[in-house]
Amino acid sequence: MRTVAQEALPPAHQAKITAAIHELQSGDLDSAENSFSDVLRQGIKHPLIYHNLGVISLLRRNHPEAVTRFRQALALQPDNASSRLLLGMSLLALKKNTEAVRELKRAAALLPEEPQAHLQLARAYEAMENWIPAVQEFHKLVQLAPQEPEYSYELWRAWTKLSDWSYRQIIGINPNSARVQQALGLEYAAQEKYDLALAAFQKAARSDPKLPEIHLAMAQVCLEIKKFDEALSEIALELELVPASKAAAETKAKIEAAKAAFSP
Repeated sequence: MRTVAQEALPPAHQAKITAAIHELQSGDLDSAENSFSDVLRQGIKHPLIYHNLGVISLLRRNHPEAVTRFRQALALQPDNASSRLLLGMSLLALKKNTEAVRELKRAAALLPEEPQAHLQLARAYEAMENWIPAVQEFHKLVQLAPQEPEYSYELWRAWTKLSDWSYRQIIGINPNSARVQQALGLEYAAQEKYDLALAAFQKAARSDPKLPEIHLAMAQVCLEIKKFDEALSEIALELELVPASKAAAETKAKIEAAKAAFSP
Protein backbone atom coordinates (compact mmCIF):
# COMPACT_ATOMS: atom_id res chain seq x y z
CA MET A 1 0.00 0.00 0.00
CA ARG A 2 1.37 3.36 -0.99
CA THR A 3 1.22 5.75 1.97
CA VAL A 4 3.19 8.69 0.53
CA ALA A 5 1.99 10.59 -2.51
CA GLN A 6 4.72 11.39 -5.02
CA GLU A 7 3.21 14.20 -7.14
CA ALA A 8 5.55 17.00 -8.24
CA LEU A 9 5.68 20.24 -6.24
CA PRO A 10 6.84 23.76 -7.09
CA PRO A 11 10.65 23.58 -7.44
CA ALA A 12 11.24 26.13 -4.68
CA HIS A 13 9.71 23.79 -2.10
CA GLN A 14 10.81 20.49 -3.55
CA ALA A 15 13.85 20.01 -1.30
CA LYS A 16 11.93 20.70 1.89
CA ILE A 17 9.08 18.40 0.91
CA THR A 18 11.52 15.66 -0.10
CA ALA A 19 13.13 15.92 3.35
CA ALA A 20 9.70 15.82 5.00
CA ILE A 21 8.81 12.65 3.06
CA HIS A 22 12.05 11.02 4.25
CA GLU A 23 11.15 11.98 7.83
CA LEU A 24 7.73 10.43 7.40
CA GLN A 25 9.15 7.26 5.90
CA SER A 26 11.65 6.96 8.75
CA GLY A 27 8.87 7.30 11.34
CA ASP A 28 9.73 10.79 12.59
CA LEU A 29 6.12 11.95 12.53
CA ASP A 30 6.62 15.14 14.52
CA SER A 31 9.36 16.49 12.25
CA ALA A 32 7.44 15.48 9.13
CA GLU A 33 4.27 17.17 10.39
CA ASN A 34 6.16 20.36 11.20
CA SER A 35 7.75 20.44 7.75
CA PHE A 36 4.51 19.83 5.84
CA SER A 37 2.61 22.33 8.02
CA ASP A 38 5.29 24.96 7.48
CA VAL A 39 4.92 24.67 3.71
CA LEU A 40 1.17 24.86 4.11
CA ARG A 41 1.48 28.06 6.13
CA GLN A 42 3.44 29.55 3.24
CA GLY A 43 0.32 29.32 1.13
CA ILE A 44 1.25 26.20 -0.86
CA LYS A 45 -1.94 24.18 -1.25
CA HIS A 46 -1.01 20.91 -2.90
CA PRO A 47 -2.56 17.42 -2.66
CA LEU A 48 0.84 16.00 -1.68
CA ILE A 49 0.91 18.07 1.50
CA TYR A 50 -2.63 17.31 2.57
CA HIS A 51 -2.19 13.63 1.72
CA ASN A 52 0.91 13.22 3.84
CA LEU A 53 -0.59 15.13 6.74
CA GLY A 54 -3.46 12.66 6.46
CA VAL A 55 -1.01 9.77 6.55
CA ILE A 56 0.54 11.16 9.74
CA SER A 57 -2.90 11.47 11.37
CA LEU A 58 -3.81 7.94 10.28
CA LEU A 59 -0.57 6.55 11.73
CA ARG A 60 -1.43 8.30 14.99
CA ARG A 61 -4.94 6.81 14.78
CA ASN A 62 -6.39 10.30 14.73
CA HIS A 63 -8.95 9.28 12.14
CA PRO A 64 -11.19 12.40 12.25
CA GLU A 65 -8.16 14.54 11.38
CA ALA A 66 -7.05 12.01 8.75
CA VAL A 67 -10.47 12.17 7.09
CA THR A 68 -10.25 15.97 6.91
CA ARG A 69 -6.77 15.90 5.39
CA PHE A 70 -7.52 13.22 2.79
CA ARG A 71 -10.65 15.10 1.73
CA GLN A 72 -8.57 18.25 1.31
CA ALA A 73 -6.17 16.29 -0.90
CA LEU A 74 -9.04 14.84 -2.95
CA ALA A 75 -10.64 18.25 -3.41
CA LEU A 76 -7.50 19.20 -5.34
CA GLN A 77 -6.91 15.81 -6.97
CA PRO A 78 -10.07 13.62 -7.08
CA ASP A 79 -8.35 10.70 -8.82
CA ASN A 80 -5.63 10.30 -6.16
CA ALA A 81 -6.15 6.60 -5.53
CA SER A 82 -3.92 6.47 -2.43
CA SER A 83 -5.84 9.30 -0.73
CA ARG A 84 -9.11 7.60 -1.65
CA LEU A 85 -7.98 4.28 -0.18
CA LEU A 86 -6.66 5.76 3.05
CA LEU A 87 -9.75 7.95 3.45
CA GLY A 88 -11.87 4.80 3.22
CA MET A 89 -9.74 3.10 5.86
CA SER A 90 -10.13 6.01 8.29
CA LEU A 91 -13.89 6.13 7.68
CA LEU A 92 -14.04 2.41 8.36
CA ALA A 93 -12.11 2.90 11.61
CA LEU A 94 -14.68 5.53 12.58
CA LYS A 95 -17.49 3.04 11.77
CA LYS A 96 -18.82 5.29 9.04
CA ASN A 97 -19.35 2.18 6.98
CA THR A 98 -21.58 3.53 4.21
CA GLU A 99 -19.13 6.36 3.48
CA ALA A 100 -16.22 3.91 3.71
CA VAL A 101 -17.79 1.60 1.12
CA ARG A 102 -18.35 4.53 -1.25
CA GLU A 103 -14.73 5.69 -1.03
CA LEU A 104 -13.22 2.20 -1.12
CA LYS A 105 -15.26 1.26 -4.19
CA ARG A 106 -13.75 4.25 -5.96
CA ALA A 107 -10.29 3.29 -4.69
CA ALA A 108 -10.71 -0.28 -5.97
CA ALA A 109 -11.81 1.06 -9.36
CA LEU A 110 -8.69 3.26 -9.51
CA LEU A 111 -6.44 0.46 -8.19
CA PRO A 112 -7.93 -2.77 -9.62
CA GLU A 113 -4.68 -4.72 -9.10
CA GLU A 114 -4.05 -3.47 -5.54
CA PRO A 115 -4.92 -6.18 -2.96
CA GLN A 116 -5.31 -3.66 -0.13
CA ALA A 117 -8.11 -1.87 -1.98
CA HIS A 118 -10.14 -5.07 -2.27
CA LEU A 119 -9.28 -6.18 1.27
CA GLN A 120 -10.44 -2.91 2.82
CA LEU A 121 -13.58 -2.86 0.67
CA ALA A 122 -14.39 -6.43 1.70
CA ARG A 123 -13.98 -5.46 5.37
CA ALA A 124 -16.28 -2.47 4.87
CA TYR A 125 -18.93 -4.75 3.38
CA GLU A 126 -18.43 -7.13 6.32
CA ALA A 127 -18.97 -4.28 8.75
CA MET A 128 -22.34 -3.67 7.08
CA GLU A 129 -23.10 -7.43 7.07
CA ASN A 130 -23.44 -7.20 3.30
CA TRP A 131 -22.06 -10.65 2.66
CA ILE A 132 -22.59 -11.12 -1.08
CA PRO A 133 -20.28 -8.25 -2.18
CA ALA A 134 -17.91 -9.12 0.68
CA VAL A 135 -17.49 -12.61 -0.78
CA GLN A 136 -17.00 -11.11 -4.25
CA GLU A 137 -14.20 -8.84 -3.02
CA PHE A 138 -12.44 -11.64 -1.13
CA HIS A 139 -12.69 -13.77 -4.26
CA LYS A 140 -10.96 -11.00 -6.27
CA LEU A 141 -8.34 -10.82 -3.54
CA VAL A 142 -7.59 -14.55 -3.79
CA GLN A 143 -7.30 -14.22 -7.57
CA LEU A 144 -4.84 -11.33 -7.20
CA ALA A 145 -2.71 -13.07 -4.54
CA PRO A 146 -3.35 -16.84 -4.63
CA GLN A 147 -0.13 -17.45 -2.69
CA GLU A 148 -1.53 -15.70 0.41
CA PRO A 149 -3.28 -18.30 2.61
CA GLU A 150 -4.78 -15.58 4.80
CA TYR A 151 -6.88 -14.33 1.87
CA SER A 152 -8.20 -17.84 1.19
CA TYR A 153 -9.12 -18.16 4.85
CA GLU A 154 -10.96 -14.83 4.75
CA LEU A 155 -12.86 -15.97 1.65
CA TRP A 156 -13.91 -19.20 3.40
CA ARG A 157 -14.99 -17.23 6.46
CA ALA A 158 -17.06 -14.84 4.34
CA TRP A 159 -18.69 -17.79 2.55
CA THR A 160 -19.62 -19.19 5.97
CA LYS A 161 -21.17 -15.89 6.98
CA LEU A 162 -23.03 -15.70 3.67
CA SER A 163 -24.36 -19.21 4.16
CA ASP A 164 -25.57 -18.35 7.64
CA TRP A 165 -27.18 -15.13 6.38
CA SER A 166 -28.91 -17.03 3.57
CA TYR A 167 -30.19 -19.62 6.04
CA ARG A 168 -31.68 -16.89 8.25
CA GLN A 169 -33.29 -15.26 5.23
CA ILE A 170 -34.88 -18.55 4.23
CA ILE A 171 -36.23 -19.09 7.75
CA GLY A 172 -37.76 -15.62 7.68
CA ILE A 173 -39.48 -16.29 4.36
CA ASN A 174 -40.46 -19.93 4.85
CA PRO A 175 -39.46 -21.72 8.08
CA ASN A 176 -40.68 -25.05 6.65
CA SER A 177 -38.66 -24.89 3.44
CA ALA A 178 -36.58 -27.84 2.29
CA ARG A 179 -33.35 -25.87 2.73
CA VAL A 180 -34.13 -25.14 6.37
CA GLN A 181 -34.82 -28.81 7.06
CA GLN A 182 -31.65 -29.75 5.18
CA ALA A 183 -29.62 -27.38 7.36
CA LEU A 184 -31.22 -28.82 10.50
CA GLY A 185 -30.45 -32.33 9.33
CA LEU A 186 -26.82 -31.48 8.73
CA GLU A 187 -26.56 -29.95 12.19
CA TYR A 188 -28.13 -33.01 13.83
CA ALA A 189 -25.85 -35.33 11.84
CA ALA A 190 -22.78 -33.37 12.97
CA GLN A 191 -23.96 -33.92 16.57
CA GLU A 192 -24.49 -37.66 15.81
CA LYS A 193 -28.22 -37.31 16.53
CA TYR A 194 -29.01 -39.57 13.62
CA ASP A 195 -32.72 -40.15 14.26
CA LEU A 196 -33.37 -36.41 14.36
CA ALA A 197 -31.16 -35.89 11.30
CA LEU A 198 -33.02 -38.53 9.33
CA ALA A 199 -36.39 -37.04 10.29
CA ALA A 200 -35.27 -33.56 9.16
CA PHE A 201 -33.93 -34.89 5.84
CA GLN A 202 -37.15 -36.84 5.24
CA LYS A 203 -39.16 -33.68 5.83
CA ALA A 204 -36.92 -31.83 3.36
CA ALA A 205 -37.42 -34.59 0.78
CA ARG A 206 -41.20 -34.42 1.17
CA SER A 207 -41.06 -30.65 0.67
CA ASP A 208 -38.81 -30.87 -2.41
CA PRO A 209 -38.16 -34.44 -3.63
CA LYS A 210 -35.85 -33.23 -6.41
CA LEU A 211 -33.54 -31.15 -4.24
CA PRO A 212 -29.98 -32.50 -4.75
CA GLU A 213 -27.96 -33.79 -1.77
CA ILE A 214 -31.02 -34.61 0.39
CA HIS A 215 -31.07 -38.29 -0.56
CA LEU A 216 -27.28 -38.36 -0.38
CA ALA A 217 -27.44 -37.05 3.18
CA MET A 218 -30.07 -39.63 4.12
CA ALA A 219 -27.97 -42.40 2.60
CA GLN A 220 -24.96 -41.28 4.64
CA VAL A 221 -27.01 -41.23 7.85
CA CYS A 222 -28.44 -44.68 7.11
CA LEU A 223 -24.91 -45.93 6.52
CA GLU A 224 -23.86 -44.60 9.94
CA ILE A 225 -26.69 -46.48 11.67
CA LYS A 226 -26.10 -49.56 9.47
CA LYS A 227 -29.44 -49.51 7.66
CA PHE A 228 -27.77 -50.59 4.46
CA ASP A 229 -30.85 -51.37 2.33
CA GLU A 230 -32.38 -48.00 3.13
CA ALA A 231 -29.04 -46.36 2.39
CA LEU A 232 -28.89 -48.04 -1.01
CA SER A 233 -32.44 -46.92 -1.82
CA GLU A 234 -31.63 -43.33 -0.97
CA ILE A 235 -28.37 -43.27 -2.89
CA ALA A 236 -30.16 -44.68 -5.92
CA LEU A 237 -32.60 -41.76 -5.76
CA GLU A 238 -29.70 -39.32 -5.49
CA LEU A 239 -28.00 -40.82 -8.54
CA GLU A 240 -31.23 -40.50 -10.51
CA LEU A 241 -31.22 -36.79 -9.72
CA VAL A 242 -27.47 -36.25 -10.17
CA PRO A 243 -26.02 -39.13 -12.24
CA ALA A 244 -22.56 -37.53 -12.41
CA SER A 245 -22.26 -36.93 -8.66
CA LYS A 246 -18.86 -38.15 -7.51
CA ALA A 247 -19.92 -37.91 -3.86
CA ALA A 248 -22.97 -40.08 -4.53
CA ALA A 249 -20.92 -42.69 -6.40
CA GLU A 250 -18.34 -42.84 -3.62
CA THR A 251 -21.07 -43.14 -0.98
CA LYS A 252 -22.72 -45.96 -2.91
CA ALA A 253 -19.42 -47.85 -3.00
CA LYS A 254 -19.00 -47.37 0.78
CA ILE A 255 -22.51 -48.65 1.46
CA GLU A 256 -22.00 -51.72 -0.70
CA ALA A 257 -18.65 -52.46 0.96
CA ALA A 258 -20.11 -52.01 4.45
CA LYS A 259 -23.10 -54.22 3.63
CA ALA A 260 -20.82 -56.92 2.28
CA ALA A 261 -18.64 -56.74 5.38
CA PHE A 262 -21.64 -57.20 7.66
CA SER A 263 -23.25 -59.98 5.64
CA PRO A 264 -23.09 -63.45 7.27
